[in-house]
Order: sequence, then C-alpha cells, then structure tokens
Amino acid sequence: MLAKILSAAVYGIDANLIDVEVDLSGTVAEEDKFHTVGLPDAAVRESRDRVRAAMKNSGYLIPPTHITINLAPADIKKEGAGFDLPIAVGILSAYGALHSSADLTQFLLVGELGLDGGLRPVPGILSIAILARARGIANLVLPAVNAAEAAVVEGVNVFPVASLTDVIELLNSTLMGTVQRKPFRVATEALLGELHHHASDFSDVRGQQTAKRALEVAAAGGHNILMIGPPGSGKTMLAKRLPSILAPLTFEEALETTKIHSVAGVLDAARGLVAQRPFRAPHHTISDAGLIGGGAIPRPGEVSLAHNGLLFLDELPEFPRNVLEVMRQPLEDHTVTIARASMSLTFPARFMLAAAMNPCPYGYPHC
Repeated sequence: MLAKILSAAVYGIDANLIDVEVDLSGTVAEEDKFHTVGLPDAAVRESRDRVRAAMKNSGYLIPPTHITINLAPADIKKEGAGFDLPIAVGILSAYGALHSSADLTQFLLVGELGLDGGLRPVPGILSIAILARARGIANLVLPAVNAAEAAVVEGVNVFPVASLTDVIELLNSTLMGTVQRKPFRVATEALLGELHHHASDFSDVRGQQTAKRALEVAAAGGHNILMIGPPGSGKTMLAKRLPSILAPLTFEEALETTKIHSVAGVLDAARGLVAQRPFRAPHHTISDAGLIGGGAIPRPGEVSLAHNGLLFLDELPEFPRNVLEVMRQPLEDHTVTIARASMSLTFPARFMLAAAMNPCPYGYPHC
C-alpha cells in the first residue's frame, strides 16, 4: 500500500515542495518498522518515535508492517520536525484511515507532533504558504499557532488544526464533501494599520535640535548615520526612536520582512505579520556569524533581521574588526551570500545603519 502526501521544507527564506511517500509492506518486528530515506537529518529520523506515540495516543493502531518513508527529492537535505504530520497522515492514508477515493494533491501538510497527538508550531510557515500559492495547491493544513502567519497570503485556504485526530476528521469531511470547514482569514490592511504604533516615539524627545535634524535628514534619504558624543548625551535614546519617523512598511515589504523573521524563529505568532520597520541592536560581543548569518544550514543574522528597518551598533569601536569587515557586502549589495559545501544561500539585507560611539576611549569630549 502506497500513499503520497505533499509537504515543504524551507531553505534560506524560500520553501521547496517535498513529496512524502509512504509504503507499507510485509511484517517485521516492532522496533524495525520505520525506515526514513531521502537525506533526513536527526530531527527527521527521530520523527518515527514521535509519530508512533502520537498515533497510539490518538487512538490509531499502528499497522504491523514494514514502513518505508521517502522524502523526495532525495538529493536535498531535510531538517526539522515539520514532517511529523505528513508522515503520520501518509501512514494512516496507506492503512485506510482516509476515504478510499481521497485525492490529497490539493493539500499541503506541515507540523510537529507531540506525543499526545497535539500539533506544535514550526518556523518558516509564511514561505510555505507562498510556495503553496505559487504551485497552485489550494489548501494548507498546519498548527493553529501558525494560522495567522500563513493567512496573510491570499489565494490559499488555511486550515488550522490542533491534533492528529482533528487533521484526519478535516481531510475525511472535506474529501467526502460532507462538512466544509471555513478557512482561517485575517484582514491584512487592518493588521498593518493596527500594528503601526511605536512604544518609543521620536516626538517624545525634547531639545537635541541639531541631533534631531540630522536624524530627520538621514531618515528621509535612507542615509547611514554615526553619532558621536559623551555618555548620557542621548545617542541610544535617539536611535531607539528613529524607526518611528521612517516611512511605514508597504504590504510587500511587510511580507518580505515577515518571511525572514519566520525562518529565524523570532516572529510573534499572535500577530503573524511584521508591520513595523525592524529595529535590531546587537551587543558588541556578537560574532561575525551572528551578525551576517551562518550555521551548517545557514540562518539569517542581524543584518537580515534588520531588512527594511534599522540596524543600530552602539559603542561602535568595541565591535571586533572582523565583525565590522563582514558588513561590507550587505552595505554595498544589500544582500548576504553564505556559502557552504552543500549549498549557497542568499538573504536580503537592505537596512539603514545607525552607530554611536564616545569621542575617546574614556568617554569624554576632551581627553
């Protein structure tokens, strides 16, 4: 018995479509039933234990057969726990838990399973929703926590689910046409308007006329700026309020910024959309990989998280020379390219740079 489920994996800030193929055949001992192929990483290989417990605790019997799971295309490394849900649904589909005439080609499933069968959120959902729309896949089934993030993409029906049992009921009822659950919706324009509020506003500043004028000119033209002054003169306070006088994000800019924050796992799930220009202020002890991104499978760094926003470097001379040197490419090209043996990924990094420093190592204007 063979079943095929559509899922997705995120690389960089974009997603690739993954076919989860499940084959049931023969009989084997309990401990040898699951075999996963297709370049899975440790988290994907461990999914067999999560899937086994989730199915058992959801009331489904695990078939006493040999289970082979293929994640195609096989030449792309798969990582993360987002394949738990499609693997479990594929096993149940091959075992007959879904309607016999089920056509799952219009469903894309992603989610991490808990041992009790509940679903947990996964990063990169916005990129996956954009992929589903581009590939013409009508329905996206995902954890309820990720629903607000995915629903900002128009043209895709987003179905939030809470458990494995909920997924099977949704698929059976939809495929048989007996019950039509309404997809989750959000009002993106209203969301942009509601979230365009800054806790630290530029209008709160009194005095500092020269510095305020310089910041206004920099904000209007998108220029980088360096503030030099003794401790307590207000450099950090002004920098924190600078995003409040930048132009509001357009919807396309908000979508692109949200993709980066979603992939990095720092997106506020309750909002689902980054509607304010980002403000990032890394400490001067940050590494070069933390600033521009890195890792075995590269993740975005601070310069990408500040995309369409402001990157503030306080105490600029305290940053290591090698950390400042790696900012050359993003400042000139507005992108960051990270090359590894297995892949090369490019992240956007168009940001306004603001920096602050003391006039001398002791912090005084006249040393």
